[in-house]
Amino acid sequence: MSTSAIEIQQFIQLDEKELDARIIAAKKTLGERLVILGHHYQREEVFRHADFSGDSLKLSREAANSQAEYIVFCGVHFMAEVADILSRPDQIAILPDLSAGCSMADMANLANVERAWKELSEVLEPDETITPMTYINSAADLKAFCGRHGGIVCTSTNAPHVVDWAFARREKILFFPDQHLGRNTAFNKGIALDEMVVWDYELPMGGLTPEEIKKAKMILWKGFCSVHQMFKPEHIDRFKEKYPEGKVVSHPESSFEVCQKSDYVGSTEYIINVIRDSEPGTRWLVGTELNLVNRLHEQFKHEGKNVHFMSPTVCMCSTMFRIDPQHLLWTLENLLEGKPVNQIKVEPIEAEQAKLALERMLEISP
Repeated sequence: MSTSAIEIQQFIQLDEKELDARIIAAKKTLGERLVILGHHYQREEVFRHADFSGDSLKLSREAANSQAEYIVFCGVHFMAEVADILSRPDQIAILPDLSAGCSMADMANLANVERAWKELSEVLEPDETITPMTYINSAADLKAFCGRHGGIVCTSTNAPHVVDWAFARREKILFFPDQHLGRNTAFNKGIALDEMVVWDYELPMGGLTPEEIKKAKMILWKGFCSVHQMFKPEHIDRFKEKYPEGKVVSHPESSFEVCQKSDYVGSTEYIINVIRDSEPGTRWLVGTELNLVNRLHEQFKHEGKNVHFMSPTVCMCSTMFRIDPQHLLWTLENLLEGKPVNQIKVEPIEAEQAKLALERMLEISP
C-alpha cells in the first residue's frame, strides 16, 4: 500500500461534523494561498466548501484569474488540467481524487481523433475546410490538437458563439466528444439535421461515405454523457400529463428529442438562472445531473417552487462523486504540511497548444 493510500485511510471513519470542522480549519490556516473550485455537479458536502462554484466556463475563468498558490479543483480530471493550463507556472493545480474522470471525455482520445483527421484528408483538405472544436469535457491533448489545427474549445454556455466563430472561418466543424451538444447547438443555429453526420470512431472513415462527408457541415463525434443519455422524451410526456402547467428545462448534452420537447435548453448556469428567475409556485422538470437538481429543489422550495429530476432512475456523475470530504480533507491537510498531493501537470508543449484553443474560446465568450 502506498504512503498516500495509508494517509487517506486515516480519514475514512471520520464523521461529517469532524470532516467539516477540519476542512474549515485547514482553509482558514491556508488563507489566500488556497482557492477551492467546485463544479455544480459536485456532492453537497464538498460543494459547500468551494470558494467559487459554477459551470466549466465560469470555473475556467476563475482558474485563469486566481492568485492562489494552490488551486484545488473539486470536479474531474479535465477541469484540473484546464486550471493547470490557464494558471501561472508557480501555481499548483490539484485534483483531490485522481480517479475522478469523465466517461464522455474518454470516448475521444488523441489517437482516434488524429486518425479521423487523416482519413478526412482522403476526401478533402481538413486544415482548410474543417475547424476542430472540442467540448471542454476532453483531455488536454485534444485541446492541444485543436490549438495546432486552428481550432477552439467550447463549453455548453458559449457553444453557440463558438460555432459562429468556427463557421466564419471554415465551412465545416469536427465536433467532439459529445454529439448531442454539437447537434443541438448547430440545429439552433439553422444547420439542418441532414447536414450533420455522426463519426463512428470504431469504423473506417467513421462509417461515412465520401459524399456524406462532403455534404456535411457538422461532423459529430460518436460520444455522449452517460448521465444525460438517461433522459427520454417519454419522461417529459409523463410529466406534462401530470402537470400541464409545468415547465421543462434541459442541458444540451441531452438528446435532440429531449431538447426539442423542452421549454428551455441551456448550461448548468442557465438552468439555475431560469429557475431562480421564475415565478413563485412554478413547477420544473430538470434534465441534468442529480446533485444540482437536488440543490435547486432545496434552494427554491421556500418560494413554493417544485423542482423534479427528469429520470425515474437515480443517475449522477459517478466520477465527480469520487471527490468526497475525506479526499478534500486529505488534500488540505497535506498542504498544511507543505506536501501537495495529486498535482495535475500538463506537459509544457501540450499546455501551450491547448492554451491557444482555450484563449480563443475565452476571447469570444460573452
